[in-house]
Parts: sequence; structure tokens; C-alpha cells
Amino acid sequence: MDTNLIFMLIGGLGLFFFGMQIMSEGLKNIAGDRLKAILHMVTKLPIIGILVGFTITALIQSSSATTVMVVGFVNAGLIVLKQAISVIIGANIGTTVTAWLVSSMSVLKVTHYALPAVGIGFALTTFGRTKNAKFWGQVLMGFGLLFMGLGFMKDAFMPLRESQHVIEMFAKFGDNPMLGILVGILVTMLIQSSSATIAIVQVMAFNGIISFPAAITLMLGGDIGTTITAQLAAIGTNLEARRAAMAHTLFNFIGVGYMIIFIYNGWFVSFVDFLIPGEITIKNIMFYIAVANTIFKLTNACIFLPFIGLLEKACIFLVPKRKGMIEMGPQYLEKHLLVTPPIAMEQARKETVRMLSLSCRSVSSAMKSFFEDDLSEAKPVERLEQAVDNLQSAITQYLVELSQEDLSREVSEELPVLIHSVNDIERIGDHAENIVELTERKIEKKLPFSEEATSELTLMWNELSSMMIEAQEALRGNDTETAENVLRREEQINKFQIDLKKAHVSRLNQSSCDMRSGVVFMDLVDNMEKIGDHLSNIAQGVVSGMRWMGEREGESLPAEETV
Repeated sequence: MDTNLIFMLIGGLGLFFFGMQIMSEGLKNIAGDRLKAILHMVTKLPIIGILVGFTITALIQSSSATTVMVVGFVNAGLIVLKQAISVIIGANIGTTVTAWLVSSMSVLKVTHYALPAVGIGFALTTFGRTKNAKFWGQVLMGFGLLFMGLGFMKDAFMPLRESQHVIEMFAKFGDNPMLGILVGILVTMLIQSSSATIAIVQVMAFNGIISFPAAITLMLGGDIGTTITAQLAAIGTNLEARRAAMAHTLFNFIGVGYMIIFIYNGWFVSFVDFLIPGEITIKNIMFYIAVANTIFKLTNACIFLPFIGLLEKACIFLVPKRKGMIEMGPQYLEKHLLVTPPIAMEQARKETVRMLSLSCRSVSSAMKSFFEDDLSEAKPVERLEQAVDNLQSAITQYLVELSQEDLSREVSEELPVLIHSVNDIERIGDHAENIVELTERKIEKKLPFSEEATSELTLMWNELSSMMIEAQEALRGNDTETAENVLRREEQINKFQIDLKKAHVSRLNQSSCDMRSGVVFMDLVDNMEKIGDHLSNIAQGVVSGMRWMGEREGESLPAEETV
């Protein structure tokens, strides 16, 4: 392999990862409740998810690309693991279309449109008049870059398709099932396409280089080799996305594992012969391979369909949650509890408390990064913000659905208060991102901060940190006393803001403060004060809700006396 091919491989991998990142971000930005609802609807039943996966793969002629999209959807929080598994199963069936169309020279290859996709996507991102247009441009550009990366990786190993050494390797080891599978795995991992492997196998079989049984083993190896693409796409993604990639790997490995038994005893070849009477010849062997590929994929899908839940549990076991891992989706919002509104409201409150906890973690990470001049401490902020955004959408949707039920006065009064609290929590997460941006500016421009300024900020942060802890306690237990403490701390935060700004002006007058550092100082103070405002709003909701309940209890005694 020469230097150019190595450079093409490295560049292809870079474009692939970059496209994946841009695509996921664009999907997150344009998702909204409507897109989430559609995705949840089409994958609500496993069979529907399988049909979706089949259709997409049949259209774009790449199960790897479909699986990458699914990993992107999961990474963006649009679908959950169980839904992703059904789409992945469908994608494996969809790739059989390539085997049926391999002799046709007019097969649509999505990589041909990668460059136009990048160009159009960039134009939309740059010149789009609305945010949605820019976001769609981002998605389109991400898809284009992703497919360009796949194209470069395939081209880097293009000589393998025409190499006499590869042909000899297939011919030498293809008749041994285990070695044949191994060769199929290696070649598919290199050319990044099981469809291409099947095409190579069909052409070699048509040329009389390998036998039909050998072609089947190479085909099975290609099914395992293609899982590397999803594993690459899952690098740097969240926990659920990595589990989705693992589901793809397990599905293909297990399928090939049990099929080897039927290959060794000859039953699988005999079954294909039974379905297609007549002698296998060079003229019809490609058709036989296409039939064998389809039978294997359909059989595997039918076997796994009732066990999608078991496959999900296996993925969770094999890709466990690490300490400090951020769960992107809701944990308490059970749909079946909506028919019992008081219980459903309690679940929504639990999820809101969890959302507040994540938002406060985000602020703490951002502040630690600022004080320590260490951007690595701010790494969790982006993922925490994504989780907070996902929870805001999920909780709001849950409460909207709850509002359609027959509610008591107590639940009816609490519902809008909780929605307002959810919005305040989301804004806290936004301020955490603002603080990270201030940290980046401070570090990149090497802005100096005096001990006096740092000490003042530390005192204000300590007060805000205590306020965050108490706000969580107040919301968790509907604790009015703790909520009142939060409101009192908010007054102290406001006082800090005034005093720190006065001290800053004094330092400016004494020329003891860098002007650029002063701007960052003031912005940080304002962001902390805004976080205090949102925490105060949450506490006020707790106080107002409990006050209404107290008034209601006070009204009960006169009502009993009139009976």
C-alpha cells in the first residue's frame, strides 16, 4: 500500500468522524417535538422499525450508512436503544437488495452525491435566512462529509478489488468455512462495505474462482466485518449510541454463529438447492448467492424479532454505565401512569428534580473550569446540556399529555408551575454554557485575574452553590422552609452582584485591573446572578404550590361544619 492510499484512509476517517459530529449536532438542533414524535411513531412497533431500516438501506444501498444514521439519532437523543435495534435489523435485510442488483450498472450510489450535498449544505448553513434552514444545511453537509469519508476509505483500498493476491486468497481459503468467514471479515473491514464484499464474491463465483459454499462463508464474514463501521461511528458518542453499535455487532455475530452449524453440515446449501431446483452453474450462481443472502438475513431477523428486549439487555450488560455517566433520556416518565394523574405528577416532579441536578452539575463543572483554568473540567457541560434539553422536551410533552386527563384541582394547579420550573432549569444550563465560553476566552487570551477579584468571585460562587443544593432539596420534597432559604439567598446573590461591580469599577479607576479581564469578570457575575434568578423562580413555585394546598386544607373545616 503506497503513501497516497494511507493518506486517503486517514483523511477518509477524519471526514467520516467530522461528518458524523456535524450530522448529530444538526439533528439535535432541528429535532423538536414533531420530529421526535415521528421517530417514536415509526419505531413504536419493532416490525415498523424493521421496515424503516429496510427501506432506508434499500434506497441508499448501504447498511453501514443506515447504521451510522441510527447511531447518530441515538446520539442526538431522538430514539432510544430498543427502537434503534429494530431499525438496525431492518438495515441488515435492506442490504440484500445489492446482491439482487449487483449485475446492474445503474445502481444508485449515494457517495456520488456527497460533494453536492456538502456544497448545498454549506450554502444553506451560510446563507439560510432562518435557523431551521441553517440546521438543515448542517445536517446535509454532515451527511455529505460522512459519505465522502466512506468513499475515500473505500477508494483507499480499491486495488484490493482488482488484486490478484486477494482473488487467490479468496480461492485458497474460501472452501474452509472458518477461514472463509475470517477472510470476509478482513476484506469488509478494509473496504467498509458488506455490499461490496457480496458483489466481489458474486463476480468471482461468476468467473468460476470460488464455489457456491465458499461464496456463502465469505458472505457471512462480510456480515461481521461491516459492524466495524458502526463501532467507528460510536467513538466519542454517548452511552446509548455505543450500545446501539454493540446491538449491531451482537446481531450479526450471533446470526453468523448459529449459521456456521448449518454451513458445516451442508443443510443451508441443501435448503437453497431445495428452493431453487436445478443445477448450479456459472450463469445462475449469482442468483443463488442473492437468494442465500436474503434467506440468511430474513431468518436472522425473524429469530431476533421476539428477542429485541433480550438483545437490549445484553447490550446494556456489555456496555455498562461508567461512574459519572450522563443518562440522556428520562427515567421516571412512564406513559401508563398518565391514567393516574397524582402518581404521574409525582413522576414528573422526580424527573424535574433530576433535570435540575444535571443542570447544577453543569454549572459546577463550568465554574470549576473557570477557577482552575482547565477546559478539561468543562467537558461534561455539553453532554449535560444535551441531557437537560432532552429532559425539557420529554417532561413538557409528558405534562401536556397529562393535562388531557381528568385532573384534580391540586394537580391542575401544580402542572403549569412545574412547566415553568422546567423552563427555568433549562435556562440554568444555558448559563453554564455561557460560563464555559468565558473560560475559553480567559484561557485563550491569557487574561489575568487578581487575587482580590478571584476571591470575590469565589465568595459569590459559594453562595450560589449552596443555593443550588437547597433548590434541589426544596423541589424534591416540596419543602417550603428550604425554598424560603433559597429566596433569601437570592437577595444575597443580588447584593454580591452590586458589590462586585462596585469593586470592579474601583479597580478600573486605580488601573489595577486589565480591561479585557474586567469584561469577563462582569459577564461571569451577571451569569451567576441570572442563575440565582432562575433558582429563585423554582423556589417561588414550591412556596406558591404549598401555600395553595395550605389554603385548601384551611377551607376544609368550614365545609365540614356546614354538612
